[in-house]
Amino acid sequence: MSVQDDGLWRDGAAALAARLAVGELSARAVTEAHLNRIAAIDPDLCAFITVAADEALVRAGELDAALARTGRPAGPLHGLPVAVKDLTDTAGIRTTYGSELYADHVPAANDVAVARIEAAGGIVIGKTNTPEFGFGAICRNRLAGPTRNPFDLRLTSGGSSGGSAVAVAAGMAPLAHGTDFGGSVRVPASFCGVASIRPTPGLIPAPKRALGWDTLATHGAMARDTADCALLLGAMAGMDFGDPTSLLPPFRDGRDGEAQSRLGATVDFGTAAVSLAVRERFAAAVARLEDVAGPVVHRHPDCGDAMAIFRTLRAAQIRHAYGPLLDSHGDRLTDTVRWNIEAGRGIAADAYLDAQAARTALYRRFVALFRDIDVLVAPACGVLPWPNEDGEVTAIDGRPVETILDYLGVTAIVTLIGFPVLTLPVGEADGLPFGVQLIARPGEEGRLVGLGRRLERDAGFVHRWPPSAAVGF
Repeated sequence: MSVQDDGLWRDGAAALAARLAVGELSARAVTEAHLNRIAAIDPDLCAFITVAADEALVRAGELDAALARTGRPAGPLHGLPVAVKDLTDTAGIRTTYGSELYADHVPAANDVAVARIEAAGGIVIGKTNTPEFGFGAICRNRLAGPTRNPFDLRLTSGGSSGGSAVAVAAGMAPLAHGTDFGGSVRVPASFCGVASIRPTPGLIPAPKRALGWDTLATHGAMARDTADCALLLGAMAGMDFGDPTSLLPPFRDGRDGEAQSRLGATVDFGTAAVSLAVRERFAAAVARLEDVAGPVVHRHPDCGDAMAIFRTLRAAQIRHAYGPLLDSHGDRLTDTVRWNIEAGRGIAADAYLDAQAARTALYRRFVALFRDIDVLVAPACGVLPWPNEDGEVTAIDGRPVETILDYLGVTAIVTLIGFPVLTLPVGEADGLPFGVQLIARPGEEGRLVGLGRRLERDAGFVHRWPPSAAVGF
C-alpha cells in the first residue's frame, strides 16, 4: 500500500464516503489503511478486544464488486469501517460483553443497530473494549485492557465505550458505535477529545431489550466531528415495532440550517459532584460559546433528588438483568460487576415506583426550563481523566464521594430525562481533552447537529490529533 493510501485513516467519514461512492477509492483500500493503523498502534492503546480483519476484508471486496457491477453505492456508509462496542451482537464476529464467561461467544445474528450499519454499507472492523457488561469507570476486563487514553497512556479512556472513543480519536476507525446508560458514550468522548451523540431513547431501537419501555440506556454514535456522528446516527435510526419506545419522527441531521438557539448553562445542575478543574474549564468553554452563539443564561431546574433516583432505578434494573448470573457465576465476575448487582438487592416495589414518580417530576421540571431555552450546556463529566491504575472514582478533589457512580452526576441526570445530547471537545489544557454536553428537547437531534457544526467552525470545538509520542504518528 502506498504512503498516500495508508494516510486514509486521517480522513473523516463523510469525506471518505463521498470518494467511495463514486469509486475514487476502493473499500478494500480504506479498510486496509485502518487495519494497518490498528496493527501499528493498538498494542499500546488496547482499544479493541477483537479485530475482525478477515471478515472486514471479505466484506470490502463484496462492496467493491457490487459497486463495479451496479454503479451504485450500498448506502450512505458504503465502504466505511465502523468499530462496534463489544456489548453489541455481531453475527459471525466474537462478542464477549467484556466477560470471560463469553470469551468464545460468536452470535448468530446482528443486533438491529449493527444490521442497519451493514445495510447502509458499513464494514464492522472490530469490537471495542468495555468493562465487563459495561459496568465500570476503567475500560478493563479479564480479556483485555486497560484501554489507554491516547493523550496520556497512563490515563483512562473512560467507561464504558472507551474502546470506541480511542478507536476514532487515534484514527483506527472513522466511525464507532457505543452504548450509554449513565454517560458511557459522553464521558469517553470527553476524555478522548471526540464528538458523540446520545440520541433520544428509541431513535435507535432495541427490539430485544427485556424491559421494552425502559429508556435509561441507548445506542450512540461516536466520530471525530458532528457531521460524521450524524452520518452514523442516521444509518442506525428508525422505527422498529419490536421496540415500543421507537415510534418517533424520522431523524433530521440539521443540514436544513443552523437556527439561532437560546442557550442555557449549568456546571453541576445544582447537585452533581464536579471537580475544580472541570469548573474552570467549563467556564472558559462557556465564554467561547457566548462569543459565537450569543448570550448564555445560567439556569437549571431543581435536581436535588436526581442521583438518588438514578441509583435506585439503575440498581433495580441491573439486579433484574444480572442477578441470576451473580447466583450462578459470582466468583467469575469482576468486583465492580458484583458491586453493581448487589446494589439492587432488596429494593422494594414501592421504592422503585417512588423513584419512577420522582423521575417523572424531574422530567417535567426540565420541560418547564426548556420553554425558555433551546439548548442546555453542561460538562460531559465531573472529573478529568485519571490513572487507570487508580480504579474507580472514590474521591473528587480529595473529598470522598458517596458511591462510585457520583462522578457521573452531570451525565446521569440527563439520562433520567431522556433528552438527546451532542458531546463536543472544546480543546485541551495541560494536554488533556475536555468536552461539553449540548442538551436539547426530545427529538431535536437536528438542532444539536446544526449547532455543533457552527461551534466546530466558529468556536474551534474540534477534535485534535493526540500527541505523536503517544500514538506513533
